[in-house]
Amino acid sequence: MDKRYQVFVSSTFEDLQEERKEVMQALLELDCIPAGMELFPASNDDQWSLIKKVIDDCDYYLLIIGGRYGSLNEKGISYTQMEFEYALEERKPIVSFLPKDPDSIVTKKSEKSEEGKKKLEEFKKMAQKKMVKYWTTPQDLGSIVSRSIIKLIKDFPAVGWVKAENITDESSIKEILRLQRENEILKAELLSVTTQAPKGSENLAQGDYKLEIHFTCYAEDEKKSYTCRPTLIFTWNEIFSYIAPNFIDECKEYEFKLLINRLLSEYIDEIKEQPSFTKLKNFSDFVINNEDFNLIKVQFKALGLIKLSERKRGVKESTDYWTLTDFGDHIMTQLLAIRKDVKKDNMVP
Repeated sequence: MDKRYQVFVSSTFEDLQEERKEVMQALLELDCIPAGMELFPASNDDQWSLIKKVIDDCDYYLLIIGGRYGSLNEKGISYTQMEFEYALEERKPIVSFLPKDPDSIVTKKSEKSEEGKKKLEEFKKMAQKKMVKYWTTPQDLGSIVSRSIIKLIKDFPAVGWVKAENITDESSIKEILRLQRENEILKAELLSVTTQAPKGSENLAQGDYKLEIHFTCYAEDEKKSYTCRPTLIFTWNEIFSYIAPNFIDECKEYEFKLLINRLLSEYIDEIKEQPSFTKLKNFSDFVINNEDFNLIKVQFKALGLIKLSERKRGVKESTDYWTLTDFGDHIMTQLLAIRKDVKKDNMVP
């Protein structure tokens, strides 16, 4: 049956007109029906009710973020964020597209106030809890959207729109609705599975269990330089919390190792407390032992937190790329998201 999928495209408007044009063109080339109520001034409750109705009718939801947070409602929340939160609430399949290099966005297309910049960064963090892709140019964005929609349709089949003449009879409609409900149940079960630890991982060291990391670095005293071999102790949660945000998209293996080295370099004061290094200064060039790095890599893989990327690459590409699993993304969010202190009614890390 020939279907058309309706796709809600949410973004600020004035600063992303060229990008929206490329996205709309990409959707039309895929026989999708673009919809985007930010083209109309969402300034009252009636308009917001219309926006929600359009989102309800859409099969998929795309969010494009540039350098602006957008126009605000009376509570200081942008209408773009309101649309995103409503799509989340309605469990629409979502893909967000964030600028790969935000610093390259021209000033006239960027937030000028500190408050606006802060809200934009908070909104980006919210968007990163769902599937995220990164874009550089309008043309690049159009290409990424095309690939993302194809994958979204494959992973989350929707009812879509068909011509009335193509619907055979009432029994077919009832069967379609039954299958749709069954599909929603299966997707909910799949979501539950992807946010659970792999079977058997409860027997592995994790969480607040501690790991002693061996590494080398250089330091000096008043006379000469030394090659030092200190150790530091971290919990598995501390290590994962530090590296996980860099795995949201992909992380090359050598970058993975550099992240651990950077973590070690932030504990110079603790190193100086060790008897062999109290008189040394100017610590530099931190390098974790290969054995310990491989242990960390294998442990996080066994815990179901990271996996080798399945993205296709050129034949000359030999570097391994690592990314978060759905379970790893869930654990990262639990560890890093800011929670509310109910007793004090304020925010605590």
